[in-house]
Amino acid sequence: MMWQDLVFMLGSGLSIVFLAPTLRDASARVPLGTSLPSMGIGFVYATTFFTLGMTFSALGALAAGTMWSLIALFRSPQGVSMKLLARENLALFVSDLQYWIDRRRSDRPHADHYVSFDHSHAYGQSSD
Repeated sequence: MMWQDLVFMLGSGLSIVFLAPTLRDASARVPLGTSLPSMGIGFVYATTFFTLGMTFSALGALAAGTMWSLIALFRSPQGVSMKLLARENLALFVSDLQYWIDRRRSDRPHADHYVSFDHSHAYGQSSD
């Protein structure tokens, strides 16, 4: 075992220890803007460590990502929130994703994707 593997595993273990009270506290509310990125980072780190052969670090990062997943699920301001997986939210996400992809594929210049602002019409002035 490399000493770096041990250090990263201990760091992840400490983060789990520090996050456990948040998960146990029924009144705790952690915004999804905090928990979801932290969860994602934990899973990306786990994958990265695993590909580097740092198994203990990967397991620690996976555990930390899982802890953040549980916090997102049970301690978001909405409470137990399966709304993240609700059909309407998934449909909206897919619709937004399709719009974004279509915009990226278009041949129009990047500036044409935005609405221009005409000062004369905005303030009731006209050049007539």
